[in-house]
Amino acid sequence: MRYFVRFSYDGAPYHGWQIQPNGITVQEVMQKAFSTVMRREVELTAAGRTDTGVHARLMVAHFDSDDDSLVSSDTRQKLTSRLNSLLPSSIALSDIVPVCNDAHARFSAISRTYEYHVITSKDPFLQGRAVRVPPELDFEAMNTAAQCLLTTADFGSFCKVHTDVKNMLCSVGYAKWEKMEGNNMIPAAEIGTEHYVFRITANRFLRNMVRAIVGTLFDVGMHRITTDDFKNIIEQHHRTAAGNSAPAEGLYLVDIEYPENIYIS
Repeated sequence: MRYFVRFSYDGAPYHGWQIQPNGITVQEVMQKAFSTVMRREVELTAAGRTDTGVHARLMVAHFDSDDDSLVSSDTRQKLTSRLNSLLPSSIALSDIVPVCNDAHARFSAISRTYEYHVITSKDPFLQGRAVRVPPELDFEAMNTAAQCLLTTADFGSFCKVHTDVKNMLCSVGYAKWEKMEGNNMIPAAEIGTEHYVFRITANRFLRNMVRAIVGTLFDVGMHRITTDDFKNIIEQHHRTAAGNSAPAEGLYLVDIEYPENIYIS
């Protein structure tokens, strides 16, 4: 039977999700924990790969098991608890749920949502959790430009070069900067820091896409380029047309949506 694992992690200590030959990754740490607790080799397939330093408030991975005891929710809760006790504090499992055998953590996803967090002054409590930007950054101008993403189909200008994807087509349903108020996910210290978040939802994301978009929006916010320039960058369909990628530490994968009918109650 197939199971979905829902979990979160602080990406700062890791070289991304996917196993790499030259650095520790989330996948490596989690597979070792699963294999130790379940006493067999366990391979986890995630909804996507996050780059070095990128965080996840919600990531989903799947694995297969012939262990009939996992049909019981109590057994899965105990397994989740045992795994959390073994995993480092930077990784936390929320639950393990049974799904249809053809459900896939990556290919069955309907949409994904990312957030990019920035602050306008130095804040020691958000070190590695948000990116400091100039206080004069024009968020209204960036939001005007961001609306161009909703009518864009080809995101080649925001995709890392030399990837193995077959096409650059994505459908963005939401893209907006908002000022964080009240009980934020990562509350700012009371030293005059303003905290903004860019939230973007799409059916799929290309490699480095969100960071490339945010970096180019920074150019709009600093009035280095206009909204028309941003549109022109999109229409060129090549990564060299866009701005620099924004730093990894401000980026969070926050939600993944799946069809309800893949879950087994």
